[in-house]
Amino acid sequence: MTYIVYILFSPTLNRYYIGFTGDPIEERLRKHNSFHKGFTGKVNDWSVKYIEYFDTKQEAMQREKEIKSWKSRVAIEKLIQKKTDT
Repeated sequence: MTYIVYILFSPTLNRYYIGFTGDPIEERLRKHNSFHKGFTGKVNDWSVKYIEYFDTKQEAMQREKEIKSWKSRVAIEKLIQKKTDT
């Protein structure tokens, strides 16, 4: 099974969301955009801006935690830009 660390962006909230999943990214995005309870459920305009793939759940969890620990929009945007430049 492949695990994914992803970064979503909402233009309405002007915010990023960082998460990980073992589900297909299309299904996970659908859930985020379904007005559920929780942070991403407030709006339904989330789009995927960044994806990294991992072989294990542990690796994906560690990477998600690392990115979240930056607490920096600038660092997150640099990561997204770096990925789109390659």
